[in-house]
Amino acid sequence: MTVAPPARTLRRQDPQLADILLGELTRQSTGLQLIAAENFTSPAVLEALGSPLANKYAEGYPAARHHGGCEIVDAAERLAVDRAKTLFGAEHANVQPHSGSSAVLAAYAALLRPGDTVLAMGLPFGGHLTHGSPANFSGRWFDFVGYGVDADSGLIDYAQVRALAHAHRPKAIVCGSISYPRHLDYAAFRAVADEVGAHLIADAAHPIGLVAGGAAPSPVPYADVVCATTHKVLRGPRGGMLLCGADLAERIDRAVFPFTQAGAQMNAIAAKAVAFGEAATPAFADYAHQVVVNARALAAALAAEGLTVTTGGTDTHLLTVDPAPLGVDARTARGRLAAAGLVLDTCALPYGDARGLRLGTAAVTTQGMGEAEMGRIGRLFGAALTENGLAGEGAESRRVRDAVVELTGRYPPYPPQPAP
Repeated sequence: MTVAPPARTLRRQDPQLADILLGELTRQSTGLQLIAAENFTSPAVLEALGSPLANKYAEGYPAARHHGGCEIVDAAERLAVDRAKTLFGAEHANVQPHSGSSAVLAAYAALLRPGDTVLAMGLPFGGHLTHGSPANFSGRWFDFVGYGVDADSGLIDYAQVRALAHAHRPKAIVCGSISYPRHLDYAAFRAVADEVGAHLIADAAHPIGLVAGGAAPSPVPYADVVCATTHKVLRGPRGGMLLCGADLAERIDRAVFPFTQAGAQMNAIAAKAVAFGEAATPAFADYAHQVVVNARALAAALAAEGLTVTTGGTDTHLLTVDPAPLGVDARTARGRLAAAGLVLDTCALPYGDARGLRLGTAAVTTQGMGEAEMGRIGRLFGAALTENGLAGEGAESRRVRDAVVELTGRYPPYPPQPAP
C-alpha cells in the first residue's frame, strides 16, 4: 500500500496544517499501533474520502433525496448497500450512520421507547458507553440492566443472562462488548430473547471485520439488528452501518434519517463501498484469519513476560491483560509503553476497581507482521514495563523505542511511493 504525504496545494496554501498531517503520518509509521479499534485503510479508501463526493448534500435515500443533483451519489450508496448485503448475507443494510454509536442510537430509536428496559453487558465488564452509561444518551433514556462475566474464567455467564432476562423482562437484549476477547454465542442470546419476547441487538463494532473475513461467527442470522463500525478490522473509513431483515428495513431507515441524523456523508459512504469490495476478496479472508493467529501469538508472548491475560487468551483481534504482576498499574504501564512507541488503551477489568490494558493486532497485521513479530512485540512489552524510573527516561526505554522504529521501518503501514 502507498499513501502520499500532504499534497502540494495544501503544502503551499496551509503549510502549518500540512506539517500537522505529515506529523501524524510519521507518528503512525514509526510506532506500533496496537489500539484494538484502529487500523490502516487502503489508499483507495483514502482517495474516496478525499473525493468530490465530499461536496454533495444528500439528505434522504437513493431516489428519495431532499436535494437535487444526487444521481451520482445515489449510485455510490446503492453500490455500498449492495456490497454490504452480499458481504454479510443480510436482507437490508443502512450505510449512512456516521459512527458505531450513531448506529446503536438508530437501533434503539427503531425498536425502543424512552423508559424501556434493556439488558446489556455491564460497563465494568466491557460494555460500551451506548450500553447504559449515565453519561451517554443510552443511560439517560433507557433503564439498563447489566450482565457480567464469571469471576474465575472471565467468560460471559449465560445462566446469569437468562436469569436477568426473566427477572426484568427487557424490551431488548444487547450482545457485544469493547473488550471481550472471546466469540459470542449468538444462538444462546437469541434463545433468551425469544423466551422473554425481547429484540436482540448485536453490537458487532469490533468483530464485524472478522465476520467479513470468515474468522468469526456472524450475528446476522440471529439478531434483529446488527450495529457495526466500518473501521477497526474491516479496514474501512471511520463510520457505522446497520444490518437487519426486510421486516425492519423501513423502521431502521427512518431511525437513521430523519430521526437521528440528517445529511449523509457521501464521501464516507463511497469509501465504505471500497472497503466492502476489498473485504470480499480472498486476500482479506487471509488477513482476517492472520489477525486472530497474531492475537493469540501476542497473548502467549505477553503471558510469557509475566502479564496476566484475561480469559487465558483470545478468539478475536483483541486481548486484555493485567500488568500488575510486573509491579505496575495500567495507567503507568500505558505511559511507559507509549514512550517506547507502543500505543494502546486501558480498560476496566472484571470484579474490582483495577484497570488493565486493551490491545489488538488489526493494524500490525495490515502492516504484514506475523507470529514471529508478535513474539518480539511481547518481549518489547516486558522490557518497557520492567524498567525502573519515569516513562521514557531510561536507557531500556530508549532501546525499546529504537527497536520499535526498526520494526516499523521493515513493515511500514504505507510503503514509500516509487519515484516517477
